[in-house]
Amino acid sequence: MTHATEKNPDDPTKVVTKLGVGYNDEFVLSGSLSLDSVRKINGRINEDGSEWRLGGSWLFNFGIVNFGFSRTEYDGDAYKNSYSVGTFVPLSALGVSTGKWQIFPMAGFNHNEGENYVEGEELTFTNDYVLLPNSSDGGYIGAFVLRPLTEQWTLLSVLSVSKGSNSYSGAWGGIGISYRITDKQSMNSFAFVSDDDYGRVEKISISYTYEFGT
Repeated sequence: MTHATEKNPDDPTKVVTKLGVGYNDEFVLSGSLSLDSVRKINGRINEDGSEWRLGGSWLFNFGIVNFGFSRTEYDGDAYKNSYSVGTFVPLSALGVSTGKWQIFPMAGFNHNEGENYVEGEELTFTNDYVLLPNSSDGGYIGAFVLRPLTEQWTLLSVLSVSKGSNSYSGAWGGIGISYRITDKQSMNSFAFVSDDDYGRVEKISISYTYEFGT
């Protein structure tokens, strides 16, 4: 694997300590803590603590393995708690040449539980929807793509689909651009959409990240 200091700031296999702040209709704090050259702890939380993610990563020669716990809220008081384990595998580590494109196929398993809402004319006494408990076990596949445009600018994109028990299905994706200010500082803007049984999320974010260490 390429040494962390030679990787793009948005490379998902980069193991560093960093801190970031972003805005997508509310402020979000994110970061990672490097335990050594191959392991890190990752975290993310919004300003009121209603949505968060906590997990860890372990870098191997073939790619990086991630596990995490997260909570997401949707319109109508619906919510989802997720537990997942998965991996990013850069095609370059498999001996596949992709030129200036850096492609990271991803796959994993997850467990979701929470409450989603169903609509119906007979439910007028609850404003036309009612929350129902829901849970599922399944998996996801997708890809994360980086395309450096210059030494400073990088195009970002991601797309993933998921399927699970109890007829669960979902998809999410996004596109954005990153700007490297210095070797330790970067900014990016990203448009993101997700849609699954619990609800739909559409966000445009802008964030700043600072990397610590040598």
